[in-house]
Amino acid sequence: MNITVFTSNQPRHISLINSLARISDRVYAIQECNTVFPGEVKDFYDNSDVMNTYFHHVRAAEKEVFGSVSFLSGNVDHLALKSKDLNKISQEILAPALQSDVFVVFGSSYIKGWLVDYLIDHKAINIHMGVSPYYRGSSCNFWAAYDGHPDLVGATIHLLGKGLDSGNMLYHALPKAEAVDPFVLGMKAVKVAHESLTERIANNEIFTYKPIIQDKSKEYRYTRNSDFTDDAAKNYLDSLLSPEQVKVKLEQRDMSLLEKPFIA
Repeated sequence: MNITVFTSNQPRHISLINSLARISDRVYAIQECNTVFPGEVKDFYDNSDVMNTYFHHVRAAEKEVFGSVSFLSGNVDHLALKSKDLNKISQEILAPALQSDVFVVFGSSYIKGWLVDYLIDHKAINIHMGVSPYYRGSSCNFWAAYDGHPDLVGATIHLLGKGLDSGNMLYHALPKAEAVDPFVLGMKAVKVAHESLTERIANNEIFTYKPIIQDKSKEYRYTRNSDFTDDAAKNYLDSLLSPEQVKVKLEQRDMSLLEKPFIA
């Protein structure tokens, strides 16, 4: 089995590539790259004092759960691009990666044009870091925690669609209830998404799921990159829940909101 993944270059993205490599003969990894020091180096996010403080916590949590940036597995064919360059790449260049059995999208830029049509036709699987349809758009797990809903920090595994996070859902993946720092909770949500997807691809279970149309009337928030401001980050830092408060919220999670949940 060959797998193609469209992703990025942070430790969590590298971890997914290497996890997929363990269950496949060959992985084609198309990585859109940003700085690996967000908040410290101005790039996709600003490097203001607030963002530096916020992303210091993010980077520490990511290192705790995923380790540091690293080399890729030996059975990975790798194409590195600048973020948002993907839609300018020709079909000819991507040709070797378009013959895979499974296509996965996680943390790429917004895919458009001929490529999104191709991926939809081939039932590409998207990892949305947010519990849809309740939180959609960008930085969804930040906003779930911001709203006092760490119980809705998780991932939605769904079929890729043309709209942002709008594809039909396959299942949800969420971290187990435990006393944990909110930043680490967000990274554990990523890890359980990876573990569940890898497991369910390897045993073919995911291909038996009937996709579920998202009920957008249940949406709590739809957020854009522009909503994640210094003020929002500061408000979040000033009102962080304690690990014990997080555990209580997770223990009160409403399982009826979730589709085929994978919790670990």
